Amino acid sequence: MTGKRQMSETYLVAAILASAGGFLDAYSYLVRGHVFANAQTGNIVLLGMNFFERDWLECAKYLMPILMFVVGVLLADRMRIKLANSSLHWRQHIILIEAVVLGAVTYLPIGGGYDLIANTLISFVCSLQVESFRKVHSLSFATTMCTGNLRTATEHVSLYLTEKDSEHLKAAFKLYGIIAFFVVGVIIGSLLCTALERAGLIFVIFQLIAVFVLMFIDVEKQEEQSKDK
Repeated sequence: MTGKRQMSETYLVAAILASAGGFLDAYSYLVRGHVFANAQTGNIVLLGMNFFERDWLECAKYLMPILMFVVGVLLADRMRIKLANSSLHWRQHIILIEAVVLGAVTYLPIGGGYDLIANTLISFVCSLQVESFRKVHSLSFATTMCTGNLRTATEHVSLYLTEKDSEHLKAAFKLYGIIAFFVVGVIIGSLLCTALERAGLIFVIFQLIAVFVLMFIDVEKQEEQSKDK
C-alpha cells in the first residue's frame, strides 16, 4: 500500500466509492428532506440568499453543512500527514470514520432537526471522501459529485479530436465510467431508500467495508507476480 500503485487509486475502488457517492445523494434527497448533501454549491447559494433576507435560522441551516465539509477536508489532510507511518493506510482510517459516522446517521429519526444533523454528517463524510480519494490511474476525479468529472472527460475527448492520441480517449471513457457508476449508485439508492428509508444507508456502509478490506491488497506485488508468470 505504500508503493506508487496503491489499491486506493485503482478503478475498482473508484467505482465502488462513486456508486456510494451517488447513493448518498439519493439518500439525502429521498429520506432527509429533498436536499443534496454531497456538494456545497447549493448550500452556499442558499446561505447567501437567506443572509440577504436576514433569515438567520435558515442561514444556520445551510452554514452547518458547509462548515462540516471544511472540517472534513482539514481532518483528511491532517490524517494524511500524521498517519503516514501507521500500520494501516491513512485512507483506511478515513474509510472507518466514514462507516462509523454513517452508522450513526442510520439511527437518527426522520424529520425535523434530525434531518439537518443527518445531512450535516453526510456532508462531513463526503468531504472526507472527496479529499482522500482523488486519483484513479493518475487521473484526477471526484467520487461524490460529477461536474468536474464530466468537464475533465470532455476535455480529453477534445484533446483526442485534436491530437488523435488514443490515451485521451481511454481517459475520457474511464471518467465517463465513474459518472456511470455514480448514476448506478443513485438508482440503487432510490430503490433501497424507497423500500427501507433510513436503513437503506447500510448498503453504503457495506461498500465502505469492502473498500477497507480491498486496501490490504498490495497492487504492485500482484502485478509483479503476474509478470513473473
